[in-house]
Amino acid sequence: MYTEPINHDPAVTFLGTGNQQPGRPTMGAWISYGLGSENQNLPGYVVLLSGSGGQPTQTRYWGNGFLPGNYQGVPFRSGGDPILYVSNPKGISMKARRQLLDSIQELNRLALGKLGEPEIATQIDNYEMAYRMQTSVPELMDISKEPKEVLEMYGAEPGKASYANNCLLARRLTERGVRFIQLIHRDWDHHKQFAGGNSQTSQALRSTLRALIKDLKARGLLDDTLVVWGGEFGRTTYSQGEIKKDSFGRDHHPRCFSIWMAGGGIKRGLTLGKTDDFGYNIVEDPVHVHDFHATMLHCLGIDHTKLIYRFEGRDYRLTDVAGNVVEKLLA
Repeated sequence: MYTEPINHDPAVTFLGTGNQQPGRPTMGAWISYGLGSENQNLPGYVVLLSGSGGQPTQTRYWGNGFLPGNYQGVPFRSGGDPILYVSNPKGISMKARRQLLDSIQELNRLALGKLGEPEIATQIDNYEMAYRMQTSVPELMDISKEPKEVLEMYGAEPGKASYANNCLLARRLTERGVRFIQLIHRDWDHHKQFAGGNSQTSQALRSTLRALIKDLKARGLLDDTLVVWGGEFGRTTYSQGEIKKDSFGRDHHPRCFSIWMAGGGIKRGLTLGKTDDFGYNIVEDPVHVHDFHATMLHCLGIDHTKLIYRFEGRDYRLTDVAGNVVEKLLA
């Protein structure tokens, strides 16, 4: 892979939206818009966060941009209430909540009929989704009922926020028909202490990722689920900062980096691309971010040139005016 930005925020934005400037829909929003939902009780796009250090995460990393608001990603928390403010306050029953919601929706429909504002229609849909999630989300997030061997395979601990718990939740969301599940894990920005920091983070995730692939495959979900793992750019092969055996860093490197993909129509056992001897430039089979997006959409049954949304007089798409499906990656 290769990309264009050299700093985290524009690079994450570019990988997520196909553009360095904020304001465009993320790939999860595009896919939710293009494929619709298979589960009326859950959002089509769910976000799960873990890790405590490194670069901050922005809500626009799972934003809908100029698409209607019901296509944005919905963050689920691993601890406490899964979604802030979706639970009823003490003394408010589901019946009372329904009566209040019906009154609000009646006013919204009157406003929609008078003004014709699309965002009012989105608000109506979101209120109804929030009401349905009050019953569907608690059951989804309760991983304590998973078999002991599954919890041990993932390294998941019920009630604790972790990447392992989020991977298990991703499988549960997949089973329930959620279209796009985005796991964000921080603690990867190793400008110093690379050897120890990178090893610790990698080891913590390796067994969990193996468990996710194994679990999806055992349940017959992997063929229809595309799993993608990676970051926004690579790191230099040469050291940054002080150079000691146990203390050195790596800087940002957009010219070449790796991701891996599994399931969902991707060819097994293939390594695509090659760099020069210094790991600095790509010399064989380069894949741009737009090409990655085009290939991902193809695996999901979408022609990237036809997934279009008109905004302010212009037709937009995830791949902008570029992108080619990487045929060599396809099974």
